[in-house]
Amino acid sequence: MKGVLPALLAIAVAIPLAAAELRLPPFSRQVLPNGLTLEVMQRKGIPLVEIDIAVKGGVESDPADQPGLAEVTGELLRKGTTSRDSDEFSKDLDALGGTYRIRADAQSTLLQSEFLSKDFGAGLALIADAVLHATFPESEVKKLLAQQSDKAKATKDDPAEAIEPYAHAFFFGESHPYGRVMSEISIAHMNRDSIANYHKRMYSGRNLAIAVVGDIDAQNARAEVERAFDSAPAGEPYQWTEPIRLSRTPRARLLLVDKPAATQTYFFIAQPGIDAKSSDRVAVSLVNTLFGGRFTSMLNEELRVKSGLTYGARNIIDEDRLQGMNSISTFTKTDSTGEAVALSLQVLKDLNEHGLKADQLASAKAYEQGVTPREMLETPDQLAKLLLRLEMLGFGPDEVNTLFQRMDAVSIAEANTVARKYFETSGLTFIFIGDAKKIRAQVAKFAPEIKEIDISAPGFGGI
Repeated sequence: MKGVLPALLAIAVAIPLAAAELRLPPFSRQVLPNGLTLEVMQRKGIPLVEIDIAVKGGVESDPADQPGLAEVTGELLRKGTTSRDSDEFSKDLDALGGTYRIRADAQSTLLQSEFLSKDFGAGLALIADAVLHATFPESEVKKLLAQQSDKAKATKDDPAEAIEPYAHAFFFGESHPYGRVMSEISIAHMNRDSIANYHKRMYSGRNLAIAVVGDIDAQNARAEVERAFDSAPAGEPYQWTEPIRLSRTPRARLLLVDKPAATQTYFFIAQPGIDAKSSDRVAVSLVNTLFGGRFTSMLNEELRVKSGLTYGARNIIDEDRLQGMNSISTFTKTDSTGEAVALSLQVLKDLNEHGLKADQLASAKAYEQGVTPREMLETPDQLAKLLLRLEMLGFGPDEVNTLFQRMDAVSIAEANTVARKYFETSGLTFIFIGDAKKIRAQVAKFAPEIKEIDISAPGFGGI
């Protein structure tokens, strides 16, 4: 669940460093008669056009007993339509030399595709066929559900991949949309009817946003989109979940996922963070850059460079529509688990109690304005993805255009205030994957009770 702010920071690399010159490239935004939102950004020079489509909802819209339904529905779009079967769709896509990718994030299902400019109309028609006219053949549904179930089980073979779903399930809990994680349990509740019904409910004009970025003008793009999506019903707009305020627990909580014979321990140390529109988001990002967001961070310096306890430690700030986690993430040898956790907590305590110095804050600002990889915003697919994320979160261009000014305005006093507010040392949630027999005693001191489950248990511990 990555936030919009890190992506926006990358604009600094593609545009001169003066804050006043930071601008989102010009684009047009229109709402079509059926409620579909269309954004077009012309980028000449390369004869390619990116066509990205966001369906409002994403993880947040998954039924409580079927987490992952949005993602599974998206994966099935190309597996058969009223005019093509799965093989025909693939052949038509290959004939155009196009690309097709799909994924679900916290607030949307995102379909990304790219075609040559000359094939824009044909490519758009192909994608529209999948989005609007998917038939969800029973054989394809069963095949994909079996594959997804196997994939969920196989995730546990790699603790580096498994730690995040376990962390989300334990930290948020099953009553929260972000705590309901797709697994073989939830997949078993899915069938063709639930998928088709979700599609009928969510894939309507008022829930769709399309971003077209590349060598095409807005007028032509609108004409083609109106032609391709004219049959999309307006439908009912998806109603976002009301904001959910995360409460800090009075006592530390600890989940230990037993993976016998593991030679390393992976762990998260989590606490309530921010949402994408938090007024503290810029200051939090700057503080996190110093604490755990870059290679030369406090966490990485202590846990990797000085102590050699890990190959890497970071701190992750979720920035999604609903309030998310602020979490330390790393791994270490089994025998040094307790030491690594204790050192992580000491670095956290130092930040909370002593704060930052002015030269550190200046370093974070310079880093975020000048070093963030330019690849994030150079290509049409990156720009289209950004436009749709801004749309889903309800941001306008000023979220980009004023970013450097807001960043420069963060004072050392404000930075240290958010360091104390969001980087606390009490009420923490610990999630471990490792050999319980060898690390149980090492981690017991970090929480009054341990919830222990076996990694072979169905789902992610039944949480």
